[in-house]
Amino acid sequence: MSEFVTVAKVGSIPEGEGATFTLGDRLVAVFNHNGKYSAIDDLCPHMGASLGAGQVDDEGKVSCPWHAWRFDICDGTWCDNPTLKIDAYEVRVVGDEIQVAKIESKPQD
Repeated sequence: MSEFVTVAKVGSIPEGEGATFTLGDRLVAVFNHNGKYSAIDDLCPHMGASLGAGQVDDEGKVSCPWHAWRFDICDGTWCDNPTLKIDAYEVRVVGDEIQVAKIESKPQD
């Protein structure tokens, strides 16, 4: 069973927007789309821009604010090449808390 970490309160992320949070050694973007919360890696794999600062469209795709790469906010799929995905994380709401599944730290080489 996954452990969850509270990142924000319900209502603190406006509808159609995202916010960035630190979980362990990762930055995670949490989005509010149609009243549902989802979470993916915050850093765009192209040049490292914050996806949490990107625009979310009606279909639930976020555009990178630097070069407009688009990712599905539910599963992290890159819209231009679905074989590339960034990590997506389980999100739940408990009471008024938005919680993201705890991320295990990656071992150092």
